[in-house]
Amino acid sequence: MKLGIIAFLAVVICGFIGWKFYACAWDKTFAKSDKVKIKKVTFTNRYGIKLVGDLYIPKDQASAKLPAIAISGPFGAVKEQSSGLYAQTLAEKGFITLAFDASYTGESGGNPRNVASPDINTEDFSAAVDYLSNLPEVDSDAIGILGICGFGGFALNAAANDPRIKATVTSTMYDMSRVTANGYFDSMDKEQRYQLRQQLNAQRSEDFKAGKYKIAQGLPDKLTGTEPDFVKDYFNYYKTKRGYHKNSINSTKGWNMTSALSFMNMPILSYASEIKAPVLIIHGEKAHSRYFSEDAYKKLTGNNKRLLIIPDATHVDLYDNLTKIPFGEIENFFKTNLGK
Repeated sequence: MKLGIIAFLAVVICGFIGWKFYACAWDKTFAKSDKVKIKKVTFTNRYGIKLVGDLYIPKDQASAKLPAIAISGPFGAVKEQSSGLYAQTLAEKGFITLAFDASYTGESGGNPRNVASPDINTEDFSAAVDYLSNLPEVDSDAIGILGICGFGGFALNAAANDPRIKATVTSTMYDMSRVTANGYFDSMDKEQRYQLRQQLNAQRSEDFKAGKYKIAQGLPDKLTGTEPDFVKDYFNYYKTKRGYHKNSINSTKGWNMTSALSFMNMPILSYASEIKAPVLIIHGEKAHSRYFSEDAYKKLTGNNKRLLIIPDATHVDLYDNLTKIPFGEIENFFKTNLGK
């Protein structure tokens, strides 16, 4: 009965708001590049939630207007982690990139905290496109998006809904609505799903009575050695020096338990077959989550799609392993399809 919740969960202080450059200590989980400029920026989605992002701009800007890429994920992470690494690396390759914190997480606004939403998190990508399309440095007809882990699913949903998105990349993608409703490998049946709905809606009543939201358990504080390999992989990224960041609350402590309800009832890839812009889907050969990308790829139609499986890579390898993330392929895909 708790399988859907478990699936749902398994997955700068320094600087200034606005158009000022970072002026103090580096706060990311990856090394700073001397080839890009970084600005802390804000923008608002159509629900009125203020989002905070890091804008990466190539120092050697070759032209007046450049193609741009909005980047977010993994699910529960913040822009100081994997999405920032992707953004900085692609900015080094000549793109203007925006790594942003999703609604209700990190430095972005939205209350209550610790909430995820298939609708609002999809909207966050389109809000990032709103912002990028109005920058004088950006070619507004050459904007792509890149989603990591759970935000890969939201990226495909955004691409289906927003034709302004000219190219989409997903990396180590999760379909959060599928895994929450069905469990891993679709192991949960409709009766188990009904029982989970009973449990979660009873929790709503308890939350209202208590005046606060119960947090579902996230990653353990210590490993016992008996956990599944993918949980160990998450722990070794989020809860060690490798990837830990104090703003990444949801990847370590957990989400509001009742966040799972909307994902159970709103499949995010319903219209993936209607995406007309090119899509590159990347996943690790050894990732427990590989089937999400393979099945999403099957939903896409036409000649606008490519599935790239990285040999020997696990799910978390594609968060930050520079020997496994295919940045050359990603660069070529965006340059080809954003007209650079």
